[in-house]
Amino acid sequence: MNAREHPEPLNPHNAYSAGAYLGATHSDDTYSDNERPNQVNPGDERPDHPEEACAVFGIYAPGEDVSRLTYFGLHALQHRGQESAGIAVGDGSSVLANKDMGLVSQVFDESALATLTGDVAIGHTRYSTSGGFASWDAAQPHLSTIGDSIIALAHNGTLVNTAALRAHLVELGISFRSSADSEVAAKLIGYFTQKTHHMREGIRKTMEYVEGAYAMVLITQDALYAFRDPHGIRPLCLGRLPNDRGWVVSSETCGLDIVGADYYREVQPGEVVRLSGTGDEGIVIEQAVPKRRRALCIFEYVYFARPDSTIDGLSVYKARDAMGRALAQEAPVAADIVIGVPDSGVPSAIGYAGQSGIPYVEGIVKNRYVGRTFIQPTQTLRQRGIRLKLNPLPDTIANKRLIVVDDSIVRGNTSKQLVTMLREAGAREVHMRVVSPPVVWPCFYGIDTDVQDELIASKMSPAQIAAHIGADSLAFISHQGLLDCVRGETPGYCTACFSGSYPIMVPEHIQQSNFCDSLQPEWWPQESLGMNPLF
Repeated sequence: MNAREHPEPLNPHNAYSAGAYLGATHSDDTYSDNERPNQVNPGDERPDHPEEACAVFGIYAPGEDVSRLTYFGLHALQHRGQESAGIAVGDGSSVLANKDMGLVSQVFDESALATLTGDVAIGHTRYSTSGGFASWDAAQPHLSTIGDSIIALAHNGTLVNTAALRAHLVELGISFRSSADSEVAAKLIGYFTQKTHHMREGIRKTMEYVEGAYAMVLITQDALYAFRDPHGIRPLCLGRLPNDRGWVVSSETCGLDIVGADYYREVQPGEVVRLSGTGDEGIVIEQAVPKRRRALCIFEYVYFARPDSTIDGLSVYKARDAMGRALAQEAPVAADIVIGVPDSGVPSAIGYAGQSGIPYVEGIVKNRYVGRTFIQPTQTLRQRGIRLKLNPLPDTIANKRLIVVDDSIVRGNTSKQLVTMLREAGAREVHMRVVSPPVVWPCFYGIDTDVQDELIASKMSPAQIAAHIGADSLAFISHQGLLDCVRGETPGYCTACFSGSYPIMVPEHIQQSNFCDSLQPEWWPQESLGMNPLF
């Protein structure tokens, strides 16, 4: 492993193939997420939990069925995004891709995977943020050309300065197919790669200019690159297939587990990793831009990540169990049973029960598939709201005083329906306990909570929220209590949605449209990466 070697030249002899785009038929017109026709409408109400932008997966493994392994990796990461899925493969001479709207199992079948053969692959599952609609053009991986070569890029997170970068690229004569920030990153990488004649140098220069949260994977016809923003806001880990068969990159360790890869290390903030061989000689790691103050999104532990994943050396399940125990100490209440809101609230409910001595029981059953279909329910079914996804067990909760443990309350709509549903099932009392502090501030780094006025805690106190949702009592874990439960190997978290203290400043026009006038955020000292305002 080398910290910084001479960057490798990009192969200029890879001809663009007419088969580079596979999958859904699409036009060459450019649409934003809110303009494209035949969009998938996510529904009348936005969810009461924060939703993650997406997941990324990558593999370099010559001789392996890399598209099939990527398919299973995306299956393990499906919880991070259910609107679209895509896989791109490099076969040594070209890059082919297949992407479409829907779940991984809806987009890919045996025949689709059979067309994607090669030694290197990346995959992506997407959830659109900021209330946007899903569109084919916004689905990833994003394909782009650099001279006569093709690259494919997949991105987890959100960039905050793409408007200025896009405008400058357009002035330089570079065209765009969509409004996606990922396309801006891909075009910027292409621009700098052509100027420097080296892919890794093109990525490094791009990292000097883009601001925001990003964990990205990129392939050429014969190599895989993985890189992460200098704050490390979005997770990204590296794994190794046994017997030096290859390398795997994933948003979470559960993506490594499903393909039999052993955890190797985290991709560190500001690093670029190049994978072009199966052994130690096949990996090059470079600190492309200096690390900044670490700011891993704390909601990875609270809600986003699967409980069987490990982030920064800390088990997500153990962290959630600890959150429940801490909340039981901070906000005890007399009750008969403890139940968790599936799925992310269950480990915390078990922890709460263990600490309080009140029995944990299963009181809510989750329909794990109805919420992930692209067939829209009828108006009559839609009016049933939360019952499409959750169903109470009356025999368990009737005439009981309940402690209901959930991961968060964002907008309050689902929590209100949940309390009503539990009372209709016979609950005598409903005491809500939440293992995150009140979400008061919007997020601009890859979560769909970017408008402060939509956040119930920005307008109501906990007591007012309790009355609004119909609970007998409501308590949130304290900020420090949460931090004490997530002591990973490298401390440092983004808690802006709770505290209003942001690691990366967003442009003024975004601030004006997304913050309430009565609440003013704080910005961490903005650390310059040393580049000119425009390249």
